[in-house]
Amino acid sequence: MSTPSPSPLDGLRFAFGTLTVLPVRVTRWDREAARGGMLSAPAVGLVVGGCAAGLGLLALFLGAGPLLAAVASAAVPAVLTRGLHLDGLADTADGLGSGKPAEDALRIMKQSDIGPFGVLTLVFVLLAQVAALARAYDASWARGAVAAVVAALAARLALTLAARAGVPPARPDGLGAAVAGAVPVRNALAVTALCALLAAAAGLPFGPEDAVRAAGALVLALGAAELLLRHCVRRFGGVTGDVFGGLAETAATTALVLLCLGA
Repeated sequence: MSTPSPSPLDGLRFAFGTLTVLPVRVTRWDREAARGGMLSAPAVGLVVGGCAAGLGLLALFLGAGPLLAAVASAAVPAVLTRGLHLDGLADTADGLGSGKPAEDALRIMKQSDIGPFGVLTLVFVLLAQVAALARAYDASWARGAVAAVVAALAARLALTLAARAGVPPARPDGLGAAVAGAVPVRNALAVTALCALLAAAAGLPFGPEDAVRAAGALVLALGAAELLLRHCVRRFGGVTGDVFGGLAETAATTALVLLCLGA
């Protein structure tokens, strides 16, 4: 008996169930559901970004100031992902920084502890995210909210692109193997174009220049994630769940820094 084709709801369940702590039950765990889930990853970004912006705005409303609002916004994605993306970033930094062959680097990444490269990377990335968000919130509450949403959108869109056909898994098991190569390139590009339009629409209320800046920040953030992706594929032989986390944090941080430069 053939397996029935997954519905769009199956893809959304896969995306929210694997990428967030939200109580969403994954009903299917096959390649088709993985494809739908990775194509739906930007929708997760919009929800996470909206929650991050909401908490930041609440902090501003209560008189906390731009810096604490920035901390609140930066904390939300970490909480909603169980810190998995940050953990993946740290493990990827340890694997790359070890300078060891792929098999040994992957073993280092799989260990539960975090090494010096991972710690330093986490510190500087979180500092950059908070500083960029504080600059955006200091410019205006609306710019801070837009920055939080665009950064979260860029982070999850980077996952869609990393799951495109032609990108191999570094291990035969784990989330990386489940989603690697699952998304057709044309579908990934179509979702990217849609997300760029959404980013531009978010910046449009501030003027045409800001619309271009928001879309440009998203595209350049994806470029930074792509450079890391290619380096990881060369070093590890493919992608892992940790690499996906590192790509998400790289894209989010790049987008925030670029947006705060325009604030």
